[in-house]
Amino acid sequence: MSKAELPPVPDPLPAPVVDAHTHMDACGAATAEDVRAMVDRAEAAGVTRVVTVADDLAAARWAVEASTWDSRVFAAVAVHPTRTKDFGEAERSEVERLAMGERVVAVGETGLDYYWDYSPAAAQQEAFRWHIDLAKRLGKPLMIHDRDAHEDVLRILTEEGAPDDVVFHCFSGDAAIARRCVEAGYVLSFAGPVTFRNARELQEAAKLVPEGQFLVETDAPFLTPHPFRGRPNEPYCAAYTVRGLAELRGEPVEQVAKAVDATADRVFRLRAC
Repeated sequence: MSKAELPPVPDPLPAPVVDAHTHMDACGAATAEDVRAMVDRAEAAGVTRVVTVADDLAAARWAVEASTWDSRVFAAVAVHPTRTKDFGEAERSEVERLAMGERVVAVGETGLDYYWDYSPAAAQQEAFRWHIDLAKRLGKPLMIHDRDAHEDVLRILTEEGAPDDVVFHCFSGDAAIARRCVEAGYVLSFAGPVTFRNARELQEAAKLVPEGQFLVETDAPFLTPHPFRGRPNEPYCAAYTVRGLAELRGEPVEQVAKAVDATADRVFRLRAC
C-alpha cells in the first residue's frame, strides 16, 4: 500500500484514545518493525493504543504474535461469520487456545453477516453461539460483527445469555436498534461511516448513546472517515472519527476522547494486560 494514498496524519487529539478495532495485517503490517511504525503514526495523532482483530485463523495467529511486539498493541481473535462454513472442532480448538493469550482482550469478530453469502445462516448462527460461550468461559468481551442481521444477533444474544461485556463493532443500526443495545448494556463502536454525509440514521444513533457505552474504531484498512472516504485507512485515522463524533454530539473533542479511552480501558481491561 503506497503511503502517498493515505490521508495526512492529523494534529494530535487533546486526549489519547484507543482504536478499538483495526486489522493491522490487512493494512500492510507484517513484521515487528511494520507494527511499530504503524502505531507510531497513530500515536502522533493521539491514538496511543490499538486492538488488532482477526477474521480467520491465520490472522488470529498473527494478531496474537503482533500483540507481543509492542506494548501499545492488543489482539482479538475469532473466526469471522463469513468464514464459518467449515468451522469444525479443529478450528474451535485453535481459536480457544489463541483466545486464552494474555494480550488477547476480546473474542471477535464474531456474529452474523447476511450481506454476503459465503456461509449459510445456520453455520453462522452455530459459530456465533459457540463464540458467545467461549467469551463467557474466558471472561472476555465479545466483539460482534453485525451486517444486515440485527434481529437475529439480538435474539441469539438473549437466548444464549450475553457475556458481561459486548461490543458491537462498526455499529450500523439506526436509533431504534441503538436504544435496544444501550438498554441491554452493550457498547457501540463507531467507525468511519458515522462521519459520512449520507449516514443520517447512523448519526442519529450515535447522538443518543451515553458516555461509557461508545467506542471509536477504524476497521482499517476499510471505511476511511470523511473527507477521505475511499482512501486507505490506518489506526491514526481514528482521530478523524473522534472529531467527527464530537461535532455530531455537540461535545468537546477532549470530552469524547476521554470517554472513548475510559470505556476501552474498562471493557478490554487494557491496563491489566
